[in-house]
Amino acid sequence: MMNEIIKKNGISYGIITGVVSALITTAIYSIDLNLFVKWWLGIIIFLVYITIGIILLSKTKKELKGIFSFKEAFTTYFISAVIGILISVGFNILLFNVIDPSAKDSINEIVIKYTAETMQNFGAPSASIAEAVKKMEENNPYSTIELLKSSIFSMAGSALFGLLLALIFKSKPTQE
Repeated sequence: MMNEIIKKNGISYGIITGVVSALITTAIYSIDLNLFVKWWLGIIIFLVYITIGIILLSKTKKELKGIFSFKEAFTTYFISAVIGILISVGFNILLFNVIDPSAKDSINEIVIKYTAETMQNFGAPSASIAEAVKKMEENNPYSTIELLKSSIFSMAGSALFGLLLALIFKSKPTQE
């Protein structure tokens, strides 16, 4: 049976993470769709998620009076990550496929233009750029199916990151 503190904190911080993600997406959507391709914003958002994860695990370890196994640390983080991802993906599906479907097309155009310019700056051959653009035009990362697929990869990435955080936050073994 799962510890109630782990379950409560995992769920609470998962909701916080999902709401923060939805608010960030809403802010970017409202301010400028071009922000979706800014690398520096991606780093800031990643740091926000790391901070939430660290606060979650620190709080949980403290509430467990410092006795926090690797499994408990991982479980706490992973519950939070999955809930956050599900809320975020649900919000993105709603925003880009129900509320404003034209936004996903605009963002895809921005991503294609950005990718082509980046490839050109790195000296990629014109044929490679044209092929990459063609593939990107055939696939929209903000369609419902692609968002659902990406959520699987996000969960896998979160699991790996959760393993690292669990190693950091687990209690040190005591000698008896």
